[in-house]
Amino acid sequence: MANYSKRKKEWQGEIDRTKRYDLVEAIDLVKKYSKAKFDEPVDAVFRLGVDPRKSDQMVRGSCTLPNGTGKVVRVLVFAKGDKEQEAKDAGADFVGGDDLAAKIKDGWLEFDRVVATPDMMGVVGKIGRILGPRGLMPNPKVGTVTPAVGDVVSMIKKGQVQFKTDKGANVHATTGLSSFTSEALAENIKAFYDSLVKLKPATAKGTYIKNISISSTMGPGVRVDPAVFK
Repeated sequence: MANYSKRKKEWQGEIDRTKRYDLVEAIDLVKKYSKAKFDEPVDAVFRLGVDPRKSDQMVRGSCTLPNGTGKVVRVLVFAKGDKEQEAKDAGADFVGGDDLAAKIKDGWLEFDRVVATPDMMGVVGKIGRILGPRGLMPNPKVGTVTPAVGDVVSMIKKGQVQFKTDKGANVHATTGLSSFTSEALAENIKAFYDSLVKLKPATAKGTYIKNISISSTMGPGVRVDPAVFK
């Protein structure tokens, strides 16, 4: 017989893993059992009705959460000339070119997101093997390769999240912190949902949003009824 922790025994008696809850009710349960000593991030996971093996059904994009993520995001920008100053004015933490690429080659990775102007991709490409596996490589599909670096940096600082379908057809993102109000988390999760709906592949057939689950870092997953978004 399995030995469950005290915390798990608490939520097992209240959370029905087979039930699909109303969004706010699910959030309240996640917040109730978020009892770690740190402010736990709250993640939302959407199971999509797509085949990720097919390139035309790969769902990938970004979403600016109305209430932010609650995290301090360090943004690095590859730019030069006027665009370098534009990035700095927008709040970028690090801006440069070959100098930053050299630091990254030497093992420096003290940043969370990377943005680049199109003319700097030659520099960025040299460190693609470092950035790519860490999910940091700028990509025009999610708006991080752009001449409008100031706008993108501002959106990231305000709470933009990136997402991409994994091998199991799941898409996930951090949608806030457990200290957020239930209403703020609900607004963020709805914004994430809306972004996914807009990106539905034309070739995807049947039910698009199959399952939704939310959880805090150390807490239980709670299923959400997709019908509450309609």
